[in-house]
Amino acid sequence: MSHKKLAILGIVAAGMVVWAIVQSNLSNRPVGDRVAAGAYILQGFDPAAIGSIVLQAEGNIVTLARQNGGFVVVEKDKYPAATKGINNLITSCLDIQTAELITSDKANFAELGVSEDKPGKVIKFLKPDKSILAAIIIGKDSKDTQGTYVRLVSSDKVYLSTKTLWQPTAAMDYIDTDLTEVKYEDIIKVSINGPDGSYVIVNGPDRGATLTNIPAGKRGKSNEVLQAFSALSNPHLKFNDVKKDSGKMKFDRTYVCELKDSTVYTVHLSSRDNKTYAKWTADFTDKSAVVKKMGVESDAELKAKEAKLLARDKAEEFTIRTQGWLYEIPEAEAKSMTMKFADLIEDEPQKPADASKMVPYDPNKTMPYDPNKTKK
Repeated sequence: MSHKKLAILGIVAAGMVVWAIVQSNLSNRPVGDRVAAGAYILQGFDPAAIGSIVLQAEGNIVTLARQNGGFVVVEKDKYPAATKGINNLITSCLDIQTAELITSDKANFAELGVSEDKPGKVIKFLKPDKSILAAIIIGKDSKDTQGTYVRLVSSDKVYLSTKTLWQPTAAMDYIDTDLTEVKYEDIIKVSINGPDGSYVIVNGPDRGATLTNIPAGKRGKSNEVLQAFSALSNPHLKFNDVKKDSGKMKFDRTYVCELKDSTVYTVHLSSRDNKTYAKWTADFTDKSAVVKKMGVESDAELKAKEAKLLARDKAEEFTIRTQGWLYEIPEAEAKSMTMKFADLIEDEPQKPADASKMVPYDPNKTMPYDPNKTKK
């Protein structure tokens, strides 16, 4: 069975686990206000019927829409949402259990943070036609005991949950912000090019990250050279934000990282409004075919071929995933990827004087007489 089929089976298995959790909380009753203390607040809820999820908190709205078998974050130009984040959100809502009924009087809603005009958080599950499948208002945490005030939009009953609730509501909370997973020891060479020139850092077998073509009288700054060399392996390069590439931004710097497995990451960089944006590609430079030999192959040969196929597919999938997107790189990593050559070198320390050429001290030699100096 190919590694791609294994990956697909892994995704299906993970989905089955989530669905088993979901099914454990379902009943035949429709979602409504018939919730008793000690019960799950969402009853008769079918996650398969979700067309979109709308999160509202502190005046901000985030929409997670179902698309192509997964979800996308609408407010981030429909960037793919992380499946794990979506599953955790649905499961956490299904797990909300009521401890006790607090009130049914609307006059108390504002104080508890569950009024519709000024709610703490609202999580709406919508059908594909935008009608409400279920909607939960999550209010303030109780000051007296563990739990959070919560009610369904369709009900006037406010409950205290059995535990404090925390459902993330920011757009980036539902995006996998890991860009690369590069190990320092797997890097062969890094090439950086910009308006101020270009330079190369190699991973020497004994000396580690080494800056090449250093002028006479200069030496590389070990910390700065290491920072530039390992920018993609710190330990995972993450991004702060993402948006569609409009094609209007000028990219004047490149950072190229070559790995031992023939993968080459190329990062095009541009700065605007004190932020650094990057667009990425990954290429697998070993274009030779993977061919099965006649006869029995050793474990080492089979592992080498499997590693090559995995690395090739990973590079292809990375390029597809990042194509057409601009990623805002954190300031520290952006600085490491855009350092000038002059920032990486310093003067060689001065050599101490040659002791063999120094005149030895003669204790018998008298100091010259100074007639202007008088004794006290």
